Amino acid sequence: MSGAERRAAHPAGPLCGRRRYVAGVEQRISLVTLGVADLARARTFYERLGWQGQEVEETVFFQAGGIALVLWGRDKLAGDAGVEDSNTDGFGGMILAHNVRSRAEVDEVLGEAANAGAAITRAARETFYGGYAGFFADPDGHVWEIAYNPGFPLDRDGAITIPDFGAS
Repeated sequence: MSGAERRAAHPAGPLCGRRRYVAGVEQRISLVTLGVADLARARTFYERLGWQGQEVEETVFFQAGGIALVLWGRDKLAGDAGVEDSNTDGFGGMILAHNVRSRAEVDEVLGEAANAGAAITRAARETFYGGYAGFFADPDGHVWEIAYNPGFPLDRDGAITIPDFGAS
């Protein structure tokens, strides 16, 4: 069965309202790969946060819920992607987020990150959405948001479900 045949046979059907809708790519993320300057230093940082990784062929894999966080050399990652690595600060217009269950847990995680060698880029504070969040940068400059968002309750396994905002 071809991809088009699979999509047409999907239980939701090929039609959505009056317009024809053909699903292309499953809406999910499998891996997030961070380009790092020093693999050993990066792995040590994440292990100091309590994460357990496995190294295979100069690549470190951490199971992170239903996805994997991967550490790989910046030069190798850029070469593999066919792009030039022109920045070394780790900020590429993207922030990784780790949601927690309480304001106190935000402070705890930020403290653990600082103790592991992170730079706190913004201390925790109240947010515009009624939550509480702070930010840190790992040793390669990758920015993480640690957030408590009462509008995104966490399942037992830490997964969030985006609520229905009633927006289109």
